[in-house]
Amino acid sequence: MSEPAPPARSKKLDRPPAERLYGRRRGHALRPRQLRLLAETLPRLAFRLDQAAEPASAFAVPVREVWLEVGAGAGEHAQAIAAANPEIGLIAAEVFENGICSLLARLVPEGAEAQAPLPPNLRLWPADARTLIAALPEASLTRLFVLFPDPWPKARHARRRFVHPATLGALARVLAPGAEWRLASDDPTYQAWVEETLRSQPWFALDSVVETRPEGWPPTRYEAKALREGRRPLYWTLRRRAVPV
Repeated sequence: MSEPAPPARSKKLDRPPAERLYGRRRGHALRPRQLRLLAETLPRLAFRLDQAAEPASAFAVPVREVWLEVGAGAGEHAQAIAAANPEIGLIAAEVFENGICSLLARLVPEGAEAQAPLPPNLRLWPADARTLIAALPEASLTRLFVLFPDPWPKARHARRRFVHPATLGALARVLAPGAEWRLASDDPTYQAWVEETLRSQPWFALDSVVETRPEGWPPTRYEAKALREGRRPLYWTLRRRAVPV
């Protein structure tokens, strides 16, 4: 008996990604405390583009590896990862100002926005993560997190999904051989999109895909919301191949 033919490749995968992947940069109007955080705290924690050539030098302490989180949201995961791995430098990329403020508000007490100590191994990139990825050196990252990205569930918005065939090559360039990519989504459309995207690429091997958050993955508020509303997240662990296949 002949094997069944593989499913037809979606034509949406062949469309180039959109110029802008994210939606709003700001939700409700920012309160005075949030404005101070952006003006006084964020510049002290921001990763600058001129630091991209030597990303490990951007941190206030020596780090043995640099990790990147794309779409850090309100920063619960980034904060937990940085605290649990003091020898690692983490860059958390997020464009939504309200989410950035949520993280900064947990890091510094009110009234000390300009001088309170900050995590020495955490830096924020408050702009499109693809700009940073393009500027980083080859094989400069050893772990990547893309957790519960905006699913853009409508077909006409597929080009705005971060996981995209045109993005994978750029990610493979900056991830060192053997680097780990952790990816999660609760949206069925995005889950199917991920499966199809990964099926036809040469750079990443699938270590596992499971329905329960693996040990060592800090939770996020987006995961909690998905579980409350009855959605079933999937968690992928991918490994950068030393040699593409």
